Amino acid sequence: MNQDSPNHERTRPADVVTDIIHEVGDEIAAVVAVPGEITYRTLNRFFEFIGNSGILFTQALGYVLRGSLSMRGTVAQIATIGVDSLPLVLVTVAFSGMVLALYSAQTLVDWGFGSLVGRGVALSVVREIGPVLTAVVVAARSGSGMAAEIGTMKVTEQIDALRALAISPVEYLVSPRLVAAIIALPILTIFADVIGVVAGYYVAVINGVAGGSFISDARSYVVPHDINMGLIKTVVFGAVIAIVGCQEGLQTTGGASGVGRSTTNAVVISVVLIYILNFFMAYVMFGGRTGAY
Repeated sequence: MNQDSPNHERTRPADVVTDIIHEVGDEIAAVVAVPGEITYRTLNRFFEFIGNSGILFTQALGYVLRGSLSMRGTVAQIATIGVDSLPLVLVTVAFSGMVLALYSAQTLVDWGFGSLVGRGVALSVVREIGPVLTAVVVAARSGSGMAAEIGTMKVTEQIDALRALAISPVEYLVSPRLVAAIIALPILTIFADVIGVVAGYYVAVINGVAGGSFISDARSYVVPHDINMGLIKTVVFGAVIAIVGCQEGLQTTGGASGVGRSTTNAVVISVVLIYILNFFMAYVMFGGRTGAY
């Protein structure tokens, strides 16, 4: 017994250290595995959502191309998406243009380049501020409404009732909203561009920019290509808002709380996709340049 005790005492610290290393290793592996698992689930859900949205878009577009489109429903959705959103869009873009003109005028007038304010404000509004903020406002207002309305129909089994009557929910609910959003967004953007430039003009003049210089500079450097590319962006944004809102609505489960989640998800996903797509479209449309040339 006395001879075994020293050996036992000599091996005991090594065993303790080994156990500690194993425990630390297990903890590190668990910590590393959790973000990996979360990332995998997030990416999996993201690509699954993109795939389902692509299928929904293809189905809705197919009904439109086959002429199976309710004109009455489409006109009603254009009024909801376009007319009802117009005041909020105008206020948002007008004050954004005013803020841009304020900062531009204060900086450029001090350096003796006040004549460049018109170019900067007009290009910024027609290329970015008008299309993007219009889409964001519509996503927050109408995209959430689509998700809430269709989600409520889903949890109250009205979608199932449509299928029981041999009516396709995609044809009846999604196609009119898709067409309405694609039509309404460019029209809203035209009004937004005008009000944004006009509001920027007044603020620039108040801050020392010559009115004639602002107008002539804007007219010289804003070409139809800039306006057209901004409107093309809104067509894509409109499709994104409609498909995401309808997709979230159709996937709603869990009663009233599920409708709330779908509404929130529709707004968040739409806004994120708008900003991501806006960068890539701007890069392609304007050659990756950030200047006016």
